[in-house]
Formats: sequence, C-alpha cells, structure tokens
Amino acid sequence: MENNLQKEGKFTYLEKGEGPPIVILHGLMGGLSNFDGVVDYFPKNGYKVIIPELPLYSMTLLQTSVQTFAKYLKDFLKFKGYKDVILLGNSLGGHIALLGTKMYPELVKGLVITGSSGLYENAMGESYPRRGDYEFIKKKAQNVFYDPATATKEIVDEVYVTVSDRNKLIKTLAIAKSAIRHNMAKDLPKMKTPTCIIWGRNDNVTPPEVAEDFDKLLPDSDLFWIDKCGHAAMMEHPDHFNELLYNWLQKRGF
Repeated sequence: MENNLQKEGKFTYLEKGEGPPIVILHGLMGGLSNFDGVVDYFPKNGYKVIIPELPLYSMTLLQTSVQTFAKYLKDFLKFKGYKDVILLGNSLGGHIALLGTKMYPELVKGLVITGSSGLYENAMGESYPRRGDYEFIKKKAQNVFYDPATATKEIVDEVYVTVSDRNKLIKTLAIAKSAIRHNMAKDLPKMKTPTCIIWGRNDNVTPPEVAEDFDKLLPDSDLFWIDKCGHAAMMEHPDHFNELLYNWLQKRGF
C-alpha cells in the first residue's frame, strides 16, 4: 500500500475510490497498512478513502502535539478541497479526529473512533525507554491485540525500529504526554457531530469503560462492541469492523 502514496506540496497521502470522503487518521505506532481492510472495502461500496501520513516525527519537539496534528489535518482537508468528511481514527488518530472535529466542526460530517485516546489510556509511554530490548517491545506490541499472533514480526520490527531511533523515541514520548495532557472530557458534551464508536471488548490500552465514557459524554453517538478484540479492531476483525461502519454510515445517510 505504501507504494501507492501520492505527494503534493507538504502532504503525502493515499487516495482510493470515488464518493463521500472517509479520511483515516493512523495511530502513533500504526502504519497506514493497519487500515488495509477499510481501504479494500469502502471504495467498492461507494466511498473515497484517504489516508494522510501524519508528520509524527518531522515537527520540532515544541510543535509535537495533538493540537498541531489537528491543524495539519485541517490544512490537508483545505488543500484537497474536502468538506463534509467522515473522520475515522484509531488510538492517537482517534484523538486527533476528536480534536479536529471540535476545532473545525464545519469540515466534519461524521466521526468514527476506535480505541481512541482523549479520555484515558494505559500509555505505552510509562516504561517505553527500554531501547534495544526486542522481547520487551514484542510483549508490548502483542498486548495491543486480543490474539498476540496478530502482532506479526513485521509489526514488531516496525515498532522496534521506531523506538530504537532516539529522535523518534523522544517524539513518541512527547506525543504520548501531549495526548494525556489534552483530556477532552469537558469538550465532548458540546460536540454535536454524529459519532460511531467501535471498540474491542478486550482492549488493554483504552479499556472498555473508556468507550462507555465517550458514549455517555458525546451527545449523538452509537457504540458498537467487537468481542475477542483488542485495541485495533479494524486489524483484528476487519470484516466485522467494515460491516458495522458501513451499516452505521447507511443508517445516518452518509
């Protein structure tokens, strides 16, 4: 999938299909390939799917925050001329989607969050700086999923390479801290955008009660559970995830 990326100005992104735009925001440790299932399914069903590559590691340390990424998202949407988008975010991407929706509600028609930070998460940050410890990183990666086998060698290697790079590790910790500081509990009740919450019942990173809190605090939300599923529902149960999301979009007339 990375081979199909387009570059325009300061933006690198993947775009596929025609129809209402679904803009996907990836997480801190998540490659764009985490959304392969969504990218395969939705263009065949009348939607355009766009995944911008977030500048997680290219901002200065002072700029490395959830807010800066939300502004980057706005710049990207304006640059591409998209409005009335459906934002879909996992983990940190969910947090950026929430903040982007709060800051620029006029650009967003619908919001979809799965395993999102923004209220509370068991941050990978607390014991992360064990650079060079492959087994430790592997356990951390496996903990993200209900079935540890989902953390393929390729996924573990990618995380390992990221945290072994001192500059990326520092930025990773800065982003994690920014996410924890930027709690959205007070903002959510004012956010009227229709929101679809899809959550793994066995999420260790953002536990199920986080999904329940999002659902309570957001004025117009629907909560769907996926059993035997961890922090990245669209990876562990792509078919179920796509079906829930597609039905919700249809029901809402998106």
